[in-house]
Amino acid sequence: MTVRTRVAPSPTGDPHVGTAYIALFNMCFARAHGGQFILRIEDTDQARSTPESEQAILDSLNWLGLQWDEGPDAGGDHGPYRQSERMAIYEKYARQLVDQGNAFVCYRTAEELNELREAQRAAGSSNALKASDLRLPEEEVAKREAAGEPYVIRMIVPEGEGACVVEDMLRGTIELDWSMVDAQILLKSDGMPTYHLANVVDDHLMGITHVLRGEEWINSAPKHKLLYEYFGWEMPQLCHLPLLRNPDKSKLSKRKNPTSILYYQRMGFLPEALLNYLGRMGWSMPDESEKFSLQQMQDNFDIQRVSLGGPIFDVEKLSWLNGLWIREDLDTQQLAQRLTEWAFNEENLKKVLPHAQKRMETLSDFAPLASFLVSGTLPITEDSFAAVKGEREDVVKGLQFALWRMEALQQWNRDAIWSELKAVADAHGVKVKDFLAPIFVAIAGTTASFSVVDSMEMLGPDMSRARLRHAITVLGGVSKKAMKRLEKEYQAL
Repeated sequence: MTVRTRVAPSPTGDPHVGTAYIALFNMCFARAHGGQFILRIEDTDQARSTPESEQAILDSLNWLGLQWDEGPDAGGDHGPYRQSERMAIYEKYARQLVDQGNAFVCYRTAEELNELREAQRAAGSSNALKASDLRLPEEEVAKREAAGEPYVIRMIVPEGEGACVVEDMLRGTIELDWSMVDAQILLKSDGMPTYHLANVVDDHLMGITHVLRGEEWINSAPKHKLLYEYFGWEMPQLCHLPLLRNPDKSKLSKRKNPTSILYYQRMGFLPEALLNYLGRMGWSMPDESEKFSLQQMQDNFDIQRVSLGGPIFDVEKLSWLNGLWIREDLDTQQLAQRLTEWAFNEENLKKVLPHAQKRMETLSDFAPLASFLVSGTLPITEDSFAAVKGEREDVVKGLQFALWRMEALQQWNRDAIWSELKAVADAHGVKVKDFLAPIFVAIAGTTASFSVVDSMEMLGPDMSRARLRHAITVLGGVSKKAMKRLEKEYQAL
């Protein structure tokens, strides 16, 4: 048997360090067994998936030095490698399950589903909704079908007592109560498959032998096992890796830690160091060495050396490790080359000069004007916002609203940034100049800088958003209670 593993990210935002972590372990496992590693793009969420996000995934994983044998860019014998290009396949297998009696067409509306759940809660039941709860009388189904009403296809799952037994490479035997497993949607009303159907079908057709994924998918394992049984296919071996954690042990999130791979690239971390650090997330070398290369990790990889304790993603520890790589593995010539490739190149210079030139009287003026573009976290304090109009609470609110808009922005260019920020200012009843003032400080460290939207375009989405979050923190942050109030106010804009 040839070992085949995969990583299947969704192109719906910034490429996540968690994706790189899962990709790294899948690749090392495949290489350790002389196997193959596949990259598959899960772009069935058509409303949020973008070509730009897919390209960012490819670029960031390539930057890290991860290499896949098959994928949307590399080709292969098991394509297409984008789920959006495999729709007819999913439709076929969903219909097969209906014909076999393992799935059913469900015309239940969102309102009806809410009523069913409310009735269950009122009865004191916490069980998931099953086929017996959801099925409509045949005449009602025929009526809704004739009216062309939207429907989904749901899988049938066991009802009553009992547990599903799942074998995990790290955790051994896991038992999961069937009462908590719902009649999962397999095919949505728009014809798109859910994760559960698409991944089972794709993993089988692509010959995946081992599925190494995050532990958040443990509760979905019974559905996947059941689908393999319904289709009569052999299930890949499962391995649920521990989730990356913030230093406070909470799940890694962008609110507490930068999570985008591109952020770390923009900050000037070396790809070797970031990959080294991700390799240390729950795994260790036989000699317990902290600094090791990708090749060394591959040569010594043993999945049983993974610890199930939640690995802590600590940026300070990453910075320390990055420093070791800079000092121990780069001579001055190599360091000069890395600095040039990172920021000090002609392409970047040409982007900045049109803005800086208008404010320059001597060449020495350039560095102070543009230094914020090649800096990491800016050394701003609450006093940095002293010249900004408004109470601190209002300034924080404006920054938070701007951040939410920037997090939702898919096309990152100056016109789109300007349009979104102006829309928030107008809806908020604030002059654009006043609304942008604290954003200037967050992005450039001062209000005396060139166009903030141009600066944000050059910094990129990851660094821009990180600086907005940092500014909010510097100003005292937002409590949970205040956050709920702000969310309601933002949604009402």
